Amino acid sequence: MSERYQIVSPDGSDATSALPESKQLAELLSKDGQLILPLLDLVEQAQCAIDDLVDVMGRATIEAVLQMSAEQLAGPRQQGKKSDREVVYHGSQPGRVKLQERQLKVTKPRLRKKRCEEHESGEVEIPAYAAMHDDTRLADRMLHILMRGVSTRNYAEVLPEMAETVGVSKSQVSREFIDAGERLLKELTERDFSETRLLVIDIDGLQFGPYHVICAVGVDETGHKHVLGFREGATENAEVAVALLQDLVARGISPFQKRLFVIDGSKALRKAIEQVFGGQNPVQRCRNHKMRNVLGHLPKEQHEQARSTLKAAFKLDAAEGMAKLEQYASWLEREWPSAATSLREGLAELFTINRLGLPSKLRRCLGTTNLIDNGHSAVRERTRRVKHWRNGTMALRWAAAAFEAASRNFRRIMGHEHLWMLKAALDETSRDQRLAQETVAS
Repeated sequence: MSERYQIVSPDGSDATSALPESKQLAELLSKDGQLILPLLDLVEQAQCAIDDLVDVMGRATIEAVLQMSAEQLAGPRQQGKKSDREVVYHGSQPGRVKLQERQLKVTKPRLRKKRCEEHESGEVEIPAYAAMHDDTRLADRMLHILMRGVSTRNYAEVLPEMAETVGVSKSQVSREFIDAGERLLKELTERDFSETRLLVIDIDGLQFGPYHVICAVGVDETGHKHVLGFREGATENAEVAVALLQDLVARGISPFQKRLFVIDGSKALRKAIEQVFGGQNPVQRCRNHKMRNVLGHLPKEQHEQARSTLKAAFKLDAAEGMAKLEQYASWLEREWPSAATSLREGLAELFTINRLGLPSKLRRCLGTTNLIDNGHSAVRERTRRVKHWRNGTMALRWAAAAFEAASRNFRRIMGHEHLWMLKAALDETSRDQRLAQETVAS
């Protein structure tokens, strides 16, 4: 991991001996409020990372901020004098503030109302303490750490263990991760794309133990990638594929706008695209999937020749490339008929990007599902420590969290400067279809 963590073995005796100094420093800081007054408003508005305060001045600063926040409600402490305020001090009590990676024990003032209604506790919360006690940042930070490959089993080993710091248990890490993962999954599956012109949609499946998740990633006109959505199920399941595509339409991806679909070769997925977006959208079969399928039917000594033949054919114009592969399939049919059948299946859609007249640099990018497979690699790296997949919902949470983490490193696709050519080809197809419909109508 890129971040550095300090591992400190806490010593109870040392922590106890340091406590009076901490209290004295807290009292000094709270009396001379000008030192940290600007921090008070920031903390109460959740705009200041508590970790920064701890790193600079330690627990004493936190307790001083709590004391100053209490004084805004109950005024300064005045020994032996009665207060005319409605809120008064009632001693002190232990508390915990949540840091990005841990919880910190503090001593905070206790406030109560002088008079309270029946069935009312009378306790008054300190505003700064309420801000520091927010759970969301802790959950999100835990999610970030888990996505960087730290398992719940080893989590405690990387936490900075300051004196009097309360470690977070494995079970709590898991609960926090579930909460954060569900929030992230909800956010990802509700994003609106009505204002985004997508030229390419890549769809492929990913396996988590016994569970499958279909993922969709889009490319806009500038070449930037967008995580579009997820569905629990395999690409061979037509109902799941249709549900995923219909959800994309519901979130603003127009079915009347032509775009290039890149898929793994699943027949069910191909039918789903035609059902939801129509049959006029160009579909490109992943060449890597096709090559793996063909090689799976050939002995090892034939693999190099098969790879070279397919790669050379993909560089030719569509008609010539298909003719060369048909010729190669005829040769394979003599001894390996299953390999020939696999090669011929969906042959035309292996050359869709060639027929669109795209330059070689863009063809190299759009000829495979590598665009989404790269994200899959990041997902596998982040989920490799998970050994037990309880259900499909857990797989969806991890897919969403891992893809979101991977998307932070997304770059524009190779050949993005030529995407205007793809847009022109897609727009021409739309115009031709519209003219044909107008001709039939007249």
